[in-house]
Amino acid sequence: MRTIGVISRGIRTPIIKPGDDLVSIVVDSLRQAWEAEGFTLNDRDVVGITESVVARSQNNYATTGQIAAHVRALTGGGHAGLIFPILSRNRFSILLKGIAMGLGQLTLQLSYPADEVGNHLIAWDDLDAKGIDPYKDSFTEEEFRRVFGAKTVHPFTGIDYISLYREEAGLENISIVFSNDPRHILQYTDTVIAADIHTRARTRRILESAGAKKVVTLDQILNESVDGSGFNSLYGLLGSNKATEDSVKLFPERGREVVDAVQRRLRELTGKHVEVMVYGDGAFKDPVGKIWELADPVVSPAFTDGLIGTPNELKMKYLADTDFKDLSGDEAREAMVQAIRSKENDLVGNMAAEGTTPRQLTDLLGSLCDLTGGSGDKGTPVILIQGYFDNYAS
Repeated sequence: MRTIGVISRGIRTPIIKPGDDLVSIVVDSLRQAWEAEGFTLNDRDVVGITESVVARSQNNYATTGQIAAHVRALTGGGHAGLIFPILSRNRFSILLKGIAMGLGQLTLQLSYPADEVGNHLIAWDDLDAKGIDPYKDSFTEEEFRRVFGAKTVHPFTGIDYISLYREEAGLENISIVFSNDPRHILQYTDTVIAADIHTRARTRRILESAGAKKVVTLDQILNESVDGSGFNSLYGLLGSNKATEDSVKLFPERGREVVDAVQRRLRELTGKHVEVMVYGDGAFKDPVGKIWELADPVVSPAFTDGLIGTPNELKMKYLADTDFKDLSGDEAREAMVQAIRSKENDLVGNMAAEGTTPRQLTDLLGSLCDLTGGSGDKGTPVILIQGYFDNYAS
């Protein structure tokens, strides 16, 4: 058997700009890497390309003015409520600026003690100490400050997001309220923009059932080009990131074209069948700050067909402690190899697969890509994962 399992490599590329031939850059960068480092591609290797460079090569950007124009068209431009945004300078502050530009009056409703992805305004211990029930109690900004203090500073960024969002909105006619009940916003306006990511369908259903006149979700804003803007037909503003003080880079459009083209070019170059995916945020939670990383609507917006599905794996440590507890050495190894080779095609419900976390392959691989590439200055927007589909019997 081989002595090494999964290998994840960050692949350096040139700085990618709007209009660049991304497919050629990815393939050329991989070729230069394997020639320099002395490795080869294998069938079912996985190439991950970060969504950021896909969107940049596509020039998929929008300005705050273009966001404002679409918000105005969707809402009428009067008084709207904006509920459940995440607390992020990179992810939401510029969106807030553009949304506010399209409105005459804004009521901003924040969830507490944390946003949807785990950024905390206050600690759960603070709620317990003050006898607050976050599922029932709602506050105005003045009431919230009186109960929890004049400053609510994020432990990682050092930012008071309440003050930041009031400033970023740039509206004199703005009020901020705090509630985890989406219906609370209807006390102020019946036109609502729901800014939550993964719970947006539920929020819409609750608001419409409660009598909201109009509900707009972020995936509806810039789901088409507005005044020449970029767009994402499936996710709109979801998955966007700050580009400049007045523009955002949107989630990539036409990602399937990119992954299919890279797969085809690598097959022509090497004869190997390689799977390819576009990845964004990984899906994991920070144990210290309690932040759930996934601020994108999905981990992977585009991938080749071979990445559809979930793993089908046996739990080796379970077998080692049960079926093979009396075996050791070569005998134990051979028994394990035979068990893996003869495993069922669908292990759902099998005790020997318990605890193997049958998440989507793209969520698992995308998380590995995100951790390998990082979000800073590593300069490796392309990730090569080898051996992921191998096992102990390979």
